[in-house]
Amino acid sequence: MDFKNKSWLIFAAVAVLVGVTWLAAGQGRNESRESEENAVNHQQQPGETNAPDQETAKTGRPDGNAEHSPQAIVTTFRGDPRTSRAFTWHTETPYEDPVLQVVKGTDAANFQDPARLLEFQGEASKLTLHDGKIKGIYKAEATELEPGESYLYRVGDGNEARWSEAAAFRTEPNNMEGFTFINVADSQGVTEQDFELWRNTLEEAFRQFPEAQFLIHNGDLTENPEDDAAWNHLLNKARPWTASVPLMPVTGNHDQVDKQAAAFISHFHLPDNGAANLLPGTTYTFDYGPVHFVMLNSEGKFKEQAEWLKRDLEVNRKPWVIVAIHRPAYGGNQTKKVIKHWVPLFDEYGVDLVLQGHNHEYSRSYPLKNGDITSSDGSMASSDGTVYVTINTSGQKFNEKKESQFYHKVHLQNRKQMYAAITVTDDTLSYQAYAVDGELVDEFELERKDRQEP
Repeated sequence: MDFKNKSWLIFAAVAVLVGVTWLAAGQGRNESRESEENAVNHQQQPGETNAPDQETAKTGRPDGNAEHSPQAIVTTFRGDPRTSRAFTWHTETPYEDPVLQVVKGTDAANFQDPARLLEFQGEASKLTLHDGKIKGIYKAEATELEPGESYLYRVGDGNEARWSEAAAFRTEPNNMEGFTFINVADSQGVTEQDFELWRNTLEEAFRQFPEAQFLIHNGDLTENPEDDAAWNHLLNKARPWTASVPLMPVTGNHDQVDKQAAAFISHFHLPDNGAANLLPGTTYTFDYGPVHFVMLNSEGKFKEQAEWLKRDLEVNRKPWVIVAIHRPAYGGNQTKKVIKHWVPLFDEYGVDLVLQGHNHEYSRSYPLKNGDITSSDGSMASSDGTVYVTINTSGQKFNEKKESQFYHKVHLQNRKQMYAAITVTDDTLSYQAYAVDGELVDEFELERKDRQEP
């Protein structure tokens, strides 16, 4: 069976699994197995457009227990995606003992079975908002899971009345033949209405590509990083998907301001393998299938990151390398320090694709190396060079189209929210850029390069 058919079979199963995302709140340990199964079978499905009521949107639960109820729940990769999954959540009032519970399979009744229950203690911290209010911040990671298996999880403080709704996730299988992920940038909203555009973008992306394994955001998640209401809007609108699908963010200039990124960091439990002397979670790497992903922080310390990037790429053994940054190397404009410190390493180590944001327009470069187009006819597939793509906004702000440059293969301003779906196998990388109305705006395919063993 070919990869495409296998992928649809796998994600047909996942579509069933994530149907448990919106379980009824307040299920106690003394409730019957039958009542829990009924809750699983009758709750809202991920991706449905029915808006939650006002209290649910605010707390993440329909029971109104706002002060200690988990909200802004995000799942990410932190360790090996085959055997672990990380989670972050906030509460209006802090507590000291966060707990993550995980059960294998799709039956929520297994949370009541000690023999089936996996429990992980989280880390608690506090975030002081600009108005002086203090929120609870919690991060936990499930480890020693089995590859290619389905799980349910819930988070809280152990109080039966305050668990989050259970949601499903699936670990990366061993020997994966290929996978798809979604790429977006610049959701950058203020009002709830602004983030409806972000929700619409995700809804279209996952309608077209329900098999997508995770989401990479190229930075500028909100307009003001200290605007807690904007973060809540961002994550509430995305929750039908990001409760189960990891959201892997890049730091933008609206996420880190004046060398501070406390709110950004508080929302994501990310790999602890980034560059020294940078804010934790603003640089990191992870592997998925045949791809090595590198997330860089274009807000400063370019030289320090270059030293870390060189060490990282020297030991990489994955056949594909994808880098994600916010300020572009080759977009509608260029960032000089990115060109100076990072692009030579992209050239030296054969980075295949660089995902960019910041410009609020769409552009794609020819394959580039040493500042030049690497093929006389501009062909993409087997050219020895790096392709740089800047995806248009997933939010409300569009910029005027900048002047086209020699390196532009495609350059446009369609004033539509956009996303990209990127499918990678051992031998090919297929890129498709779509507008929110379903229009296919751009596509190309790369063939695997011969990468020298480090």
